[in-house]
Parts: sequence; structure tokens; C-alpha cells
Amino acid sequence: MFMGEYRHNVDMKGRIIIPAKFREQLGDVFVLTRGLDQCLFGYPMDEWKIIEEKIKALPLTKKDARAFSRFFFSGATECEIDKQGRINIPATLINYGKIEKECVVVGVSNRLEIWSQPIWEDYFTESEDSFAEIAENMIGFDI
Repeated sequence: MFMGEYRHNVDMKGRIIIPAKFREQLGDVFVLTRGLDQCLFGYPMDEWKIIEEKIKALPLTKKDARAFSRFFFSGATECEIDKQGRINIPATLINYGKIEKECVVVGVSNRLEIWSQPIWEDYFTESEDSFAEIAENMIGFDI
């Protein structure tokens, strides 16, 4: 399970260090793609296969399903972790996430997320202010 928050810098070549605690869970190769809320999602290959099957099962006749599938898969790329524990983030994903120099790598259960630090801080502040309300709305999910 991925959990925790780690701050790192992206170098001039678009490389970022993946936290050591996440590397073993990710394996040698994992999938990085556009996520929601302007962050990037990273999935170990076994988790990616589950997500892929769920998205493939969406009805092709639904416009939103086609749009989501295109958005999600067109940004997907396989990433290899180098000997220094870094990955190279493609320019399209760096642009999507508005990642400049400082970023935050967040563990979220079955995936990691990579955020631009300013966007993460804004998101976290906004969510923190309404966390009690969000928790109350989760009651129907048996959490």
C-alpha cells in the first residue's frame, strides 16, 4: 500500500526521485498517466492491469466513457526506475501537471500521485478546510 507525502525537485531533464518506500511496490517498470485534479497517477503493473480492465469494460456507446478512456490512456507511459531511484517524466505529463521544480509525491492506497507543489498545497488547504464535511459525506461508503 502506498502512503505518505514526500517532497522532491524535478531536474532539468524532467527526472524525479521516487521515494525509496515506493520503489519496491512499483517494481522495475510501472505506468504513469494523467490523473484527476491535475496530478499524475502512478500504478504498479499488476494494479494497472486491473484499472485497464475496468476502463475497457466501460460502454463504448457513452461519450463520457470514450472521453475518459482517451484522456487516461493517451497520457499513459511505462516508467523505469534508474539506479539512482529516479524516473523520467515525459514533457506532456509535466505540462499537464504544471510541474516546474518542486513537486510532491503522495501515496494513495493502490497508486502514487505526483503533484506540482503549489497545486498540492492549494488542494490540501482547500480539502483540509472541508475535511469534516467530506468525511461526513463518506458515511454511505461504510468507511
